[in-house]
Amino acid sequence: MSETLDRQRLYTAKDFAALRAFVQRLPPAVIARTYFNEDYDPHAATPGATERYLRDMLATLVELAIDHGSPVLADHLKASIRRHGSARLTAVSLKMVEDAARLAAARPAAGHGIGMWFRPLVTRYLHMRGVSTLENLVAYCNARGGSWWRSVPRIGPGRARAIVGWLRRHERDIGLHVDADVDLDDPLVAPDAEIVAIGGTADVLAPLERMALREVLDGSAGINRSTAFPYIAAHNDLAAVRAWLHLYRDRPKTLRAYTKEVERFLLWAVTVRGKALSSLLVDDCEAYKDFLKLPSPSFIGARAPRSSRRWRPFASDQLSPESQVYAVRVLRAAFAWLVDMRYLAGNPWKGVRDPETIRREGEIQIERALNGELWSDVRAHVRRRCAAAESQRWRIVHALMLLMGDSGLRREEAAAARRERLQPYVSDSNVEVWALTIVGKRNRERTVPVSVETVDALRAHWQDRGDDFDVPAAAGPLLSPLIIPHTEAARRKHVSGERMPYESNHLYRLIEWLRARLLAELQNLSPATHAQLEQTTPHAFRHTFGTLAAANDVPLDVVQRVLGHRSIQTTSIYLQAEKRRMMTEVGAMFGRRLESENQRPANGVSEPIDVASDI
Repeated sequence: MSETLDRQRLYTAKDFAALRAFVQRLPPAVIARTYFNEDYDPHAATPGATERYLRDMLATLVELAIDHGSPVLADHLKASIRRHGSARLTAVSLKMVEDAARLAAARPAAGHGIGMWFRPLVTRYLHMRGVSTLENLVAYCNARGGSWWRSVPRIGPGRARAIVGWLRRHERDIGLHVDADVDLDDPLVAPDAEIVAIGGTADVLAPLERMALREVLDGSAGINRSTAFPYIAAHNDLAAVRAWLHLYRDRPKTLRAYTKEVERFLLWAVTVRGKALSSLLVDDCEAYKDFLKLPSPSFIGARAPRSSRRWRPFASDQLSPESQVYAVRVLRAAFAWLVDMRYLAGNPWKGVRDPETIRREGEIQIERALNGELWSDVRAHVRRRCAAAESQRWRIVHALMLLMGDSGLRREEAAAARRERLQPYVSDSNVEVWALTIVGKRNRERTVPVSVETVDALRAHWQDRGDDFDVPAAAGPLLSPLIIPHTEAARRKHVSGERMPYESNHLYRLIEWLRARLLAELQNLSPATHAQLEQTTPHAFRHTFGTLAAANDVPLDVVQRVLGHRSIQTTSIYLQAEKRRMMTEVGAMFGRRLESENQRPANGVSEPIDVASDI
């Protein structure tokens, strides 16, 4: 009997669902395709194997029911076996057998593949998002909150609630907790009281989260809607757009940029063009491309909170050509995804060319980079200010600016950098250097060199925190606030007791503070240097690294890897430092030549030619 119990405990809830279908006489081939996955269920390889598996499972449950069920049920099952050779069950009697066997299903574990517990349809589309285990699934839900399901095809709100409910019921077995905010309302949808109906007039505008489209313009009957079964649970254009945006829930900057472009286009389509998004054709898209050159006055207004009635999609009617190109490319990508998800039948933006722009010699604006002399002066001044015992903020800023200026980190990368990923490294030239591994833009991991000066600055910051930077197995964010604000949000964030990193926006404010102090304290600044310092931002330090590295003959491919650029053409902009040197040297040659000509003796000058006499 113990062997029977052990076998029965291997059955999952999915097995029981398949068995019910088997008892109701569904063909084994249909059951295998509907409930099982060949990657996780070997018995799903053929209909015959599926039938044998379910017959064995039924026999196991019947054996348990005979031994542990009521005498009446046991007698009924025994009689059925004598008469038919095996128990013939109805849906009702199967339920009694399951109850008698106490549904001793296998217990889920964090490392179990999702195919062990969910149907093939759900498993397939979760795999498309890189979710292969229950642990991955919990992490995916926690990272995206209550709207996690929107980025997964064929997972609607009902199925999402069922999945989260199942994960919560089995939290103890899985050993992982589904965060409470997974039940929050969609962050791209405002409360009902703030919703504004759009589509009557261009004077009534609202951002995406506060937008509701009138039925005639909501796209539920759009002429470009696909006739095939869609992969997303979107019944109108607004829901489809939100499903696309939810792909970028874990990339806040990208989400904000894409939301801005798609909400502008959606508002234009329904209020200016008078058409649903899913009814737009190529000529409509061409008209919007022209609209970007000079937006309507009703679409322009001073910056205002998104919750304000004064909010407008554009802050200016002067949209740069580069911004126009960006808008067109974002919309083309959004429509391509909607076509792939079989929401739209075709992509009209494929027939629209990008707006014409002048390809500049330097696409990246690196004029804010500090030159070598100014960078040395700034580092020396900050070091002096760090010497005082009470200069904790200076020591934080010192570590931050060196991480960006000496290692080329972006602000977000500096905020996310951790001690356990920073290790000493001995270079071939025996120069002491450290190696920091980070996850940067587009979730790409890279390793950057960190100077000893930067490590010393980090060590001083850790000492201010009361942490030991050099203890074995030291861990935690490289940069972290020394004081937790008294706000409820801050306390909730630090409730676990674990030291938390700075938000990237706060790092921006630290650099603004540094800029103001440098302008006030540095002496004898030339007008040009003062102007350069005035426009210093966190990204200016990253540009400083790229510019100085190129000027000091660091190979361009090395600079590219340190900065994490996808293309070496992007990195080549830092050769502008060499361009400036070229212009300086050749300009000096012109100056020497002019000076030489001015100093030439008078008797060395040729007499003017008498043209008339020559003739």
